Amino acid sequence: MTEIKHFYETFHPAHYDIYLDINRGTKKISGTTKINGDAQEKTVLIHQKYLNIQSVEADGEDVPFKVDDENEGIHIELEKTGETTLTITYDAKLTDSMMGIYPSYYELNGEKKQIIGTQFETTFARQAFPCVDEPEAKAKFDIAIKFDEQPGETVLANMPEVREENGVHYFDTTVRMSTYLIAFAFGDLQSKKTKTKSGVEVGVFATKAHKAKELDFTLDIAKRAIEFYEDFYQTPYPLPHSWQLALPDFSAGAMENWGLVTYREAYLLLDPDNTSIDTKMLVATVVTHELAHQWFGDLVTMKWWDDLWLNESFANMMEYVAVDALEPDWHVWEMFQTSDVPAALQRDATDGVQSVHVEVQNPAEIDALFDSAIVYAKGARMLVMVRALLGDDNLRKGLKMYFEAHKYNNAKGSDLWDALGKASGMDVGKIMNSWLEQPGYPVVSASVVDGKLTLSQQQFFIGEGKELGRQWQIPLNSNYDAAPTIMADKTITLGNYDKLRKESGKPFRLNVGNNSHFIVKYDETLQKDIFDNIETVDTISQLGLLQDLRLLADARQISYADVVPMLEGFSESESSTVTAAMYRIANNLKKFVKPDSAEEKALQAFYDKLSAKQVARLGWTPKDNESIDDQLTRPYVLNAALYAKNEKAVVAAHDLFTANKDDLANLSADIRYLVLRNEVKNYGNEQLINSLLNEYKTTSDPSYKDDLSVAIPSTTDAKLIGEIVDKFEDADTIKPQDLRSWYRGLLNNDAGQQAAWDWIRNDWQWLEDTVGGDMEFATYITVTSNSFHTPKRLEEFKKFFEPKINTPGLTREITMDISIVETKVNLVEDEKEAVNAAIAKA
Repeated sequence: MTEIKHFYETFHPAHYDIYLDINRGTKKISGTTKINGDAQEKTVLIHQKYLNIQSVEADGEDVPFKVDDENEGIHIELEKTGETTLTITYDAKLTDSMMGIYPSYYELNGEKKQIIGTQFETTFARQAFPCVDEPEAKAKFDIAIKFDEQPGETVLANMPEVREENGVHYFDTTVRMSTYLIAFAFGDLQSKKTKTKSGVEVGVFATKAHKAKELDFTLDIAKRAIEFYEDFYQTPYPLPHSWQLALPDFSAGAMENWGLVTYREAYLLLDPDNTSIDTKMLVATVVTHELAHQWFGDLVTMKWWDDLWLNESFANMMEYVAVDALEPDWHVWEMFQTSDVPAALQRDATDGVQSVHVEVQNPAEIDALFDSAIVYAKGARMLVMVRALLGDDNLRKGLKMYFEAHKYNNAKGSDLWDALGKASGMDVGKIMNSWLEQPGYPVVSASVVDGKLTLSQQQFFIGEGKELGRQWQIPLNSNYDAAPTIMADKTITLGNYDKLRKESGKPFRLNVGNNSHFIVKYDETLQKDIFDNIETVDTISQLGLLQDLRLLADARQISYADVVPMLEGFSESESSTVTAAMYRIANNLKKFVKPDSAEEKALQAFYDKLSAKQVARLGWTPKDNESIDDQLTRPYVLNAALYAKNEKAVVAAHDLFTANKDDLANLSADIRYLVLRNEVKNYGNEQLINSLLNEYKTTSDPSYKDDLSVAIPSTTDAKLIGEIVDKFEDADTIKPQDLRSWYRGLLNNDAGQQAAWDWIRNDWQWLEDTVGGDMEFATYITVTSNSFHTPKRLEEFKKFFEPKINTPGLTREITMDISIVETKVNLVEDEKEAVNAAIAKA
């Protein structure tokens, strides 16, 4: 890859004065940016993108400049190096791209309104004002904003407002920070505020389309999270306030702008009277993730985007650490085990996957780094391993040292390992680099060979994989003392198995707690011993066993036909984590059957058998004082009963719909999407779809909106499917930020898949124009590959995406997803007879 010159090499900014005049009516921005800094060369490079540069001055004198759109910059010619003040005037258009400065649209009492917000990560600050738009180019900022202000509107920024003169709002000078963390917003907002024990003002802001009570949950979580982090990090929150702002249009999930965190409405606002426990957990973990960043990412920032993991992996782990401390009864680490862990293991087993740490230079490639399964989920698993090895005392001690050494500056991954190593006396870097710098993970084979318990490691692949002899430093987390803490060798022998088994009195197991990033393949002797004593195995380890069987079956190291008979033994578990792992395997069986075939009917009967007793135990409606496990298990088993076309379940859901038809939002949030989807699939007609689409357009409840987006695309009516596809490009009905879930829903609907697939192929250019600069654009390819498993679809997928393989930011995704679909097709073709025979017998 050609190395692109970092603009920071030419100019070190120290302080910005930014003046912006933003007019929503004319959709125009005009501005003046004054940058004090140190010119390292006589030709300095300043970032801009889509800005119309009118003039450039250096120390008050006009200087020659050239706009370089290809490299998103301005080349400015100076007479000298050293201390320089650049003044740049410009104007720009206010666009609907959800990047830079942009409007968010919403309806209030039938009137279309808008608020202005920002999104500057990764490289979009340059669309708002000229700057050195690189993480290392930290500076202080004074921001002044004028806009077409209406009475009663609110204006927010990273720092508090200090004064307002002649319609211009001036904000206090920021601390030293990176450009991508600058944020501001204005519009007709409501808010609720409180203060932490240390005096930090905490607020939640949203449009007035929402009920005031929807702000309460997050306000409480945010306040307590900041108090928790101040204690855990042993480092004070560095700003006077922490605002949380819900934006109606927002392409990411949330963004950690320092002091002004922005969110999708669905990840910040919830109805405390009717919200499922998993939605509460989701919102709480999103908020705690972003607030973890206020230290880890904002106070100390990665030096360059190749260490993005340093921000995201850490925040991804800390969101669970924080919520577990704030709400211990939720057992939120179980959510980590059922969401992040399987996502990381599945993706990281495909050859060609990125490593957690990735070299990157080209801005067009930076957004492709945001692979949630790797940089977030796998990276978090790595840090969970570190936490388990070090213990919390050493972790906190090391973090305090890290923050002290690098606050208001930048760091690399090695700086974190150095601090944690000093705190713990352990060579953390040596252990972690084997996970950080190379892609993939090992399968540890545990076998009794010539009477001896033997372990060996080898890279695990689902599908074709090139064996490169990679090895890892594996924290084994065994329940036998004979196993070392770290396995660094290719093969190790632990001793005579019979002797070890007798001394221990329990089956041999690895990765107890499922916290280390590897899977285990036990030989027949060891596996039989574990399953014969399964009642002695904790639920997280049961999840780990099921997870490993699923992955080994995907990799053809064992057969799904051998896994099918095991599932019934887990079907009555009262642990939601075990239930989740069991149904993840059961759902994988769907790819072996064709719609409306005898094989599908057999699979439905199997689902009925798996779910029947749990449905009878739990019923459709929540009970007083039931466990969180029961609340989380209910949707799994009811969903299974509906897939089974269990007549009682279908009628029960229909009766619930009928009883609540005048206020569907009032249906219990735990099962609402199931009731709505059942109605659409089994009792749907044009009138119902139009009614639900209207509900979708008019409701301000993000959770209800999400349920409707799952239900509506499940219609089997070809005419209605066509009408839904027609709404895909109607932003007044489906916002571009929400389109992917509608597309996924139709793609996973046997009756709708062809229409969805035709749409994305015919309108790819529209999609690229609408969300193409966004980090989620490539995930449309992932979503498509996840749904395909037939030879016909593989051929079509390759034909459409292979010509796009050299598109910056899409290359890795297209290459991997072709391999993923090929692997599934081969698996299904080779094993469908054996798997369907096993299902029929089950």
